[in-house]
Amino acid sequence: MSTARATAPSGTTGNPIRDSALARVPETLEEIIALNSAVWTRSLVSASLLEVLRLRNARTVNCVFCKAVRYEVAREDGLTEERASMVDANYEGSALSPREKLAVALADAYLGFPAGMSPELAARLQREFTPEQLASMFVALMTFNFTSRTAVSIGGMPEGPLPVTVLPRAATSG
Repeated sequence: MSTARATAPSGTTGNPIRDSALARVPETLEEIIALNSAVWTRSLVSASLLEVLRLRNARTVNCVFCKAVRYEVAREDGLTEERASMVDANYEGSALSPREKLAVALADAYLGFPAGMSPELAARLQREFTPEQLASMFVALMTFNFTSRTAVSIGGMPEGPLPVTVLPRAATSG
């Protein structure tokens, strides 16, 4: 199956969105960066919980770059590489916290069939998170999903795994 591809512009800025093929559409680039920045700086949940959502999305979409990136703000918030590796197939039996496990389940529901979320999961989420926190997590998932799906679809993804790279706090904004 052939796919339309676009390459990232030459040069790097240290911002993963600005350095991606999304930069080929300057008319929307700044808005996408601003949305990503707002997700990381104004979220109603912790940075480590956002990183759990982002990593689950990356694994689901198979965005090689996204799987290899860690955000410094999440590390500062306590998400170690050992904990990040638990956001995988057997997360339910892992040492992730109950909130982190719920975040993974939320990501799976969102990425799979959002309208089909089980009443049990919905009730657990509503007991643990405020409606505002849930909305914040959905906006984060939407942002992570559209940027990673776009990155995978338009090209520039390496074939194999990448070494883990920690993006500095500045990479979450412009």
